[in-house]
Parts: sequence; structure tokens; C-alpha cells
Amino acid sequence: MAKQQPNLMDNIVSLCKRKGFVFQASEIYGGIGNTYDYGPLGVELLRRVKDAWWGRVVTERSDVVGLDSAIIQHPDVWVTSGHVGGFSDPMVDCKKCKARFRADKIEDASCPEKPSKRPGECAGELTEPREFNLMFKTNVGPVEGSGSVAYLRPETAQGIFLNFKNVLDSARIKPPFGIAQIGKSFRNEITPGNFVFRTREFEQAEMEFFVPPGEDQKWFEFWVRERFQWYTDYGINPDALRLRVHDKKELAHYAKATTDVEYLYPFGWGELEGIANRGDFDLSRHSEASGTKLVYFDQETKEKYTPWVIEPAGGINRMALTFLIDAYEEEQLEKDTRVVLHFHPRIAPTTVAIFPLVKKEGMPEKAHEIEAELRRARLSVQYDEKGAIGRRYRRQDEVGTPFCVTVDGQTLADDVVTVRERDSMEQVTLAVGELVPWILEAMGHWKRPERSPKSKD
Repeated sequence: MAKQQPNLMDNIVSLCKRKGFVFQASEIYGGIGNTYDYGPLGVELLRRVKDAWWGRVVTERSDVVGLDSAIIQHPDVWVTSGHVGGFSDPMVDCKKCKARFRADKIEDASCPEKPSKRPGECAGELTEPREFNLMFKTNVGPVEGSGSVAYLRPETAQGIFLNFKNVLDSARIKPPFGIAQIGKSFRNEITPGNFVFRTREFEQAEMEFFVPPGEDQKWFEFWVRERFQWYTDYGINPDALRLRVHDKKELAHYAKATTDVEYLYPFGWGELEGIANRGDFDLSRHSEASGTKLVYFDQETKEKYTPWVIEPAGGINRMALTFLIDAYEEEQLEKDTRVVLHFHPRIAPTTVAIFPLVKKEGMPEKAHEIEAELRRARLSVQYDEKGAIGRRYRRQDEVGTPFCVTVDGQTLADDVVTVRERDSMEQVTLAVGELVPWILEAMGHWKRPERSPKSKD
């Protein structure tokens, strides 16, 4: 079983601030609780995760198409879906310290004044549980009132269900098929925390896969396997992953079955992604409430039916955090410790770093020429000419850059560069013309490295 370092989360948070992955939002005004901005490297990491998810779920498949629905929908959407009436968590407050906790998660919570104790076990008294709706409410139009109430969406799924007939008619597809979406969602969480693991504003990746009734179990099992495999294919340690089947008591009101992909975080096992069998609940409810029949008519069998839905859904921010945690290593070398992020090359925020050996003799100019060539190949590149080569290697290791290219006197004489690989720290010499195909091939053949001591550069 994989084990996490007890101070790993602190190290991750420190690295994210220091290297420009994640910043506290509104920091110059004292910040705002559990709200974060993503810096230059964080934006690139999120983009890589989204591209990897979209590529696997949509681009590589002929039976899934994309959608981008509105964040603010008609308020009746959320009444029909059950969010207005039932999207809530039981909440208790401590009468002494005024902290708020989820009543069903007290066993996992700590008293803010006495962290060694659970809420209610200290001097404070807890209130009776009461339901707390997670929807963010707003107003649309110039005058506030009951007729202007709207909601920020708590999930992207409902926009997909509303557009089922539009996509069915315009894309000329038939079940089984999927509609995928990546976009912002908002939940007024009672107890957000653990850095960006649970926040009130987050980016969600969801896909609704519509299947004929009777084929739901086959496709549910397929998407559970497929989504688990995606994480291991992109380098997540399989020993730190598990599948957890929800029992009947914890199933959402719409779900026939749910299985979570969970990861062993420094703070314990937590949900990474959920795969749910939603049955025909959503299409049936919206058909009834709107008067629009969200059904499929099979021309061959002359059968009309409401498809069942299999939904893989996860948070992009949580995925990115998981890749960060899993990639992080403090590697003990002969004379020092190397902090390195073993990202899959297609997840790493920067793919290649370019170093001129010295800032003279035409080396910076040649390095910039190679940098431009790599950028034309759509590779993410960082140029660095400050400090000794060893220090520059360490800086790139710490942000997970898979390849470093050094331009030296031999480059000027023979058009040959030295390429250093992050995980093994091995170096090879290549002609400049071979650089792009070599990097692309190396990215395609990357394997998660064994975490073992290596010699120093």
C-alpha cells in the first residue's frame, strides 16, 4: 500500500506558491477563504489536464461530442433536477468558536481550537443539525425580487440534458453516444479545505453517455474501467488508487449505482472522480416539466424510449492537485536532495527548457533560434540563462520539466545539442534537426519511473 509523507501537503502548498502554480486569491487584500488563483505554471497544468481528459473522452472516440452550456440557466432547471429542494448538506455549528461542520462528517473533522479533538469533544457545544443548501443564488435583471432569482450552476450535467434533443438532431448520432463538457461550477460548501481539493468555485469535467435501456450495466462497467485506466496511463501510482462502490444509503437521489475512483491523499483517501448510473431520471424529469419529449426514436425497430445515462464526472482542479501530489518526490542523491515532479510529459506545464551554456559567444542567440523552432512544433518551452547548469537543472526538476536542452560551443560548431532527461538525469547528444522528433517519441514512450536513488548530475 502506498504511503504519503506526513508533511507532503505543506510541501506541495509551499511549492505551488513559490513556483507559480497556485496563489491565494485577493492576497493583497488579505485573501478570501478557500479561493485561489492559478499562476503561469498552474494555468498550463490545468490546460494539460483538460486536454488529456478531452482527448481521451472526446477526440479519440467517434461516439462522444462536445458542448459548452451556460453557467446561468432558467431557475426551473434546478427545481426540476432536485437541486433547489434537495441539494444540501446537514450542518452543525459550534456555539463556542462559531466554526461550522458537516454533521455527517464530524468523525473526519477537527476542533479549530483543539485540533487533537473532534468537534463537540472539546468545551464547545454543537447545535442541532440543519440542512444547508449548496446553491449560489443571484439575481438577473435591473430589479431584485422573486422573479429575478437565478442560480450559478452546481454542475455542468444539467446543461447537457437540456440539450439532448438539440445534439441528437444536429449531430445525427444515436445511442449509445455521449455529450461531454468542461466548465466552471459553483457550490457553497460548508467545509471547503485541503488546499484546492474542495473549493466553492471549480472546473468540472463531465460526460453524459446515453444508452438504450438494458445496456446500462455494460456501459457503467466500461466507463469505470476506462476512467481508472486514464489515471494510470498518465502516471498516477496505481497503488495509491482504488475503486469504492457506494452503498444504497449514500447514493444520490438520481443514481442507480455509483463507483468512485479514490486516491490516497496526504490527508487520507478521497474521491478523485465519480462514475454514476443516473438511470433515466434526468431526461424523464425535464421531459415532464418542460413538455418537450427528450426521447430517442429508433428508425429500425420503430421503438421510442428514454435513454439511460452513465456519467463519469470529476473536478479538473482536483485532478491537477492529484497529479502534483503523486509526481512529487524528494530524491536523496549522494551529496544533496533533489525535489522533482515526475509528471507525465503530456501533463507537465513546461515540456522543454533551453539553456545557453554561457551568456556570450552567440550561444543565447542560437538558443533562442531553437526555442522558436520548438514553439512552432507546439511544445511548451522555457528559456533560462541564469546560474550554473546544475542549478538550472534543479529549477526545472522542481516544476516537472521532462527535458532540458543545453546549447554550447559544439552547437555553434556542429549544430549538436545536449539533451538531459528529468527522471533518469541521463544525457544524450542530438543534431538540432533531430530534436523535435526525438522529444515527441520520448513523450510517447514515457513510463512512470521507479522511485530509487540516482547519481548526481
